[in-house]
Amino acid sequence: MDWDKLRIFHAVADAGSLTHAGDVLHLSQSAVSRQIRALEEQLNTTLFHRHARGLILTEQGELLFDATRSMNKRLEAAAARIRDTEEEVFGELKITTPIGFGTLWLAPRLPKLYEKYPDLKIDLILEEKVLDLPMREADVAIRMKEPSQADLVRKRLMNVRMRLYATADYLKQAGPLDRVEDFATHRLICQSPSSAQVTAGAMMVQQLMSHDIPSMLTVNNYFGVLQAVLNNLGVGVLPHYLTEHFPDLVRVLPETESNEVPVFLAYPEELRQSKRVAAFRDFVQEEVSEHRRRIRESAPA
Repeated sequence: MDWDKLRIFHAVADAGSLTHAGDVLHLSQSAVSRQIRALEEQLNTTLFHRHARGLILTEQGELLFDATRSMNKRLEAAAARIRDTEEEVFGELKITTPIGFGTLWLAPRLPKLYEKYPDLKIDLILEEKVLDLPMREADVAIRMKEPSQADLVRKRLMNVRMRLYATADYLKQAGPLDRVEDFATHRLICQSPSSAQVTAGAMMVQQLMSHDIPSMLTVNNYFGVLQAVLNNLGVGVLPHYLTEHFPDLVRVLPETESNEVPVFLAYPEELRQSKRVAAFRDFVQEEVSEHRRRIRESAPA
């Protein structure tokens, strides 16, 4: 099939009109119409139904449109990757990360990245689902475990532990919490063990639930847990990095914490030379180093 005819067909199918497609392609309506007729003759099929409201794809047209749509996406991705190796840091960068980390650690730091690279267009995808990086569902991932996909560049950024925190006001109202058994008079706020979360956090919650805890609030992400804790609803299971931005949180039961959770940054091998990916990678690594420094300085002697 003629690539140029396929390009014109795709524009017509996307616009639903010969006139609108001609405007996009900078061709006359008659020129567009001739190319579509020639393609239909070549394939010996009808690709569009014509009626007063415009053009509607036939079943055969839908099949071809699916193919040209996939081709168009691949060409756009290839062009973006080629530009990535040649141009300055600008354009779209799709970043995927879990809701808690993306909301509570990454998002508050993004103003610094935009200050340095104001022309970046970041698409931040917050979800627990592991997206397929080689298939360009995202360009970069920050994950709470080492990625298992092949052909990925990966960098271990930091380790996180889940700990117990409350506000001073809550502890003043509800009383001290010196032993796990004291949860009999306190409310536990956490993610449900069945919700998507790091394994170490789920195991910690299960251990706490084995004790007598009459009042609980479960939320499906750490941002919700944090908001409940800040509003004096109880004692929350939260990642330890929050203390940098919320220094008024009081850690309780310091002997109770999860195992270490590794945090990895990953991106496809083919994006190793990408200016945008490199800029984000370097930014995150600098922020991790700065975060560690501030945590050390704030730690009690």
